[in-house]
Amino acid sequence: MNFVQPIRDKETVQDIAEFYKAKCERNFIMWMLGIYSGLRVSDILPLRVRDVYKRPYIKLREMKTGKMKRFEINPILARALNRYCEGRPLDEYLIKSREGRNKPITRSMAYKILQEAADHFGLDSIGTHSMRKTFGYHFYLQTKDVVTLMKIFNHSNQLITLRYIGIEEEQVNEAIKKFKIF
Repeated sequence: MNFVQPIRDKETVQDIAEFYKAKCERNFIMWMLGIYSGLRVSDILPLRVRDVYKRPYIKLREMKTGKMKRFEINPILARALNRYCEGRPLDEYLIKSREGRNKPITRSMAYKILQEAADHFGLDSIGTHSMRKTFGYHFYLQTKDVVTLMKIFNHSNQLITLRYIGIEEEQVNEAIKKFKIF
């Protein structure tokens, strides 16, 4: 299994959103859900229009943990979701496959979609968890609130959360750069 990274540059995160918006609105919505909710791809793909359209929150059972999760939808994400969902059937999957009647894309297709942007922007170590890690990385930089982020991610301790979003690695690399023996 490859270790994926968050996208640390805010401008690149925005550029990717614009890239997807211009190419495919479905992929744009998947990206926005990932970077504004911190959900795993396995929790994004089963979402339907009825789960998000004109709702103040998302409620779901996490695939990995089996735990119920309910959280407010960020206003920026809510606007994008409501525009996208307008006129769509309530039972339609948000990230709907072009194959079959009404099925979500697969995890491997989500990976391919993300790789398209990674290739376009020259990014390495990008995978489906990169959206979740990008959310966590920028949430932490903005708030410095590792406890809340730990709760959002359902992690058992702060060190796991910091390692997960790449902060620990970043701090080690900075310390090494500054280190001098003579």
